[in-house]
Amino acid sequence: MPEDRQVSVIAGGVGAAKFLRGLLKFYPNELVTAVVNVADDFHLHGLSISPDLDTVAYTISNQVNPETGWGRTGESWRVMTELEKLGGHTWFSLGDLDLALHLYRTQRLAEGATLSDVTREICAAWGITANLLPATDAKIRTQLKVLDKDWVDFQDYFVAQQHSVPITDVRFAGIESASPGPGVIPSLEEADIIIIAPSNPIVSVNPVLEISGIREVLQRRKETVVAISPIVGGEALKGPASRMLEELGYEKSAVGVADLYKNIASILVIDETDAALSSRIESQGIQPLVTDTIMSDPERAAHLAKVTLESLFLSKEGPL
Repeated sequence: MPEDRQVSVIAGGVGAAKFLRGLLKFYPNELVTAVVNVADDFHLHGLSISPDLDTVAYTISNQVNPETGWGRTGESWRVMTELEKLGGHTWFSLGDLDLALHLYRTQRLAEGATLSDVTREICAAWGITANLLPATDAKIRTQLKVLDKDWVDFQDYFVAQQHSVPITDVRFAGIESASPGPGVIPSLEEADIIIIAPSNPIVSVNPVLEISGIREVLQRRKETVVAISPIVGGEALKGPASRMLEELGYEKSAVGVADLYKNIASILVIDETDAALSSRIESQGIQPLVTDTIMSDPERAAHLAKVTLESLFLSKEGPL
């Protein structure tokens, strides 16, 4: 494979972060761009928090807590412990190292920097040479319509309520006026391969796609787009993706994922467990590729990344 092949990855949180770490183990980091969801971003304790950006940055800089897949390794919790004694909000756990990052981001945003500026500064400080791009610098918020109740913000649903309540709809507040962040459209236009990481299609990938111009680029470049199903054997490996699919009227399987991605991707990577679904996925107009998609360690994540790249490059270039 020529060394000037550009790869862009549309990314959510933990699953995307694991995939990116696997990809960056063997692929030139400077050729990889991650367009990261920011619709989960929120304010707490007066701080600007970007969960997906932070999880990706922690993971690819080898700072992530290996037991949880989020947060920092070697974390301490003195601030949260004291805050709990005072009766403050502790439903969203923020370690002391985490808080330092959020303090820095909040300060820089108050000084007039954009989220893209701050992300670039964090990457430089941590030696990250892959290109991490917020999908937008605008403030957008994922909100979910809870069954028989009103709309709630994503973090309320996901963390405070432990994604245990049924939903009937999803919306992205502010999306209508949001523009792609600096570099986002060029990275997708110029990429030799665009990968939709194994992230929740409803609340991690869709808020990226709904930003003006992004879905249109993928539709136009469909033959260069490969998606990876986050659903294995009818269940999400982490989080509520399978239940969300079912609650919103999709099949909670790789077939449901194919239904969502059929107009923007030419290949859907599915797990060996779901091989029997291949013909149904192909009938959706998207080519299935069967492999091991369970990223239980960095080596298996690297294998998945290599297979994903080869799905488009192998026939032209030979093995990586």
